[in-house]
Amino acid sequence: MDIRNLKGSIVALVTPFHADGSVNFEKLKELTEWHIASGTDAILALGTTGESSTMTHEEDDAVLRCVIETAGNRVPVIAGTGSNSTQTMLEKSLRAQELGADGLLLITPYYNKGNPEGIYRHFIAVADAVHIPCILYNVPGRTGCSISVENVEKLSRHPNICGIKEASGDMSYAMKIAHCISPNFALWCGNDDITIPLLSIGGSGVISVWANIMPQECHEMVMDYLEGRREQAAATAVRYLELMNGLFMEVNPIPVKTALNQMGKEVGPFRLPLCEMTQAHQNQLRELLEKAGLVR
Repeated sequence: MDIRNLKGSIVALVTPFHADGSVNFEKLKELTEWHIASGTDAILALGTTGESSTMTHEEDDAVLRCVIETAGNRVPVIAGTGSNSTQTMLEKSLRAQELGADGLLLITPYYNKGNPEGIYRHFIAVADAVHIPCILYNVPGRTGCSISVENVEKLSRHPNICGIKEASGDMSYAMKIAHCISPNFALWCGNDDITIPLLSIGGSGVISVWANIMPQECHEMVMDYLEGRREQAAATAVRYLELMNGLFMEVNPIPVKTALNQMGKEVGPFRLPLCEMTQAHQNQLRELLEKAGLVR
């Protein structure tokens, strides 16, 4: 499916685990079906929220295959294939393409970081090698480095790079790259709390953590804004802002998986070094879910 003209809510899907830490594929199918039924516009598998950094390549393949087969061409499926090793990212990207992914999310090289030219070549190596569209992923809070404005400008002109997930939370940076938006290059919000501001400068939607627990509301908020019901979209954003921020009271995806478990979705535990939230935070999160009407 074509993601080049995609708009709306892309869920950064969690990966459910059994109590022993193995992937719960039946639950993964259930979550995928729930998102499709709830109006989610595309599914991102194996992103940060999907705990892909703790999974083997074989598990990555199995999770992606499961989501693609379950989605059955009803919504696009995007694969997170990033790595701090460009060669590894290239191999994972080619494999995701082979498995049938509709697009790729490519992160900056965390830990070893790279200088601006190295980061540019990191992305170009994959964009030149695959034939499915690529979305850049700028999240300096996770990786320790950012994609420079100059690199965004150059990369946005590559025919196989169709957008950027901007997750720095820096509106000044977002404004500086907004001129790169075109019919061939989209700006995606990577921070739920500033989705509306990003949409206001030409964004196409959000790649969302919040959508894991409120998929219909996330989709409707974005479409309300894009279709001109801007006051309604803003009201939704303000109404659920505290909950959106609460999903980051500890490192993602600990709070969102905890929220899903509190909602009865039974997505299971985490993989170390991620572990359960403090009891105080669990209580605080439950209060937010109760306020939103998601638990009683």
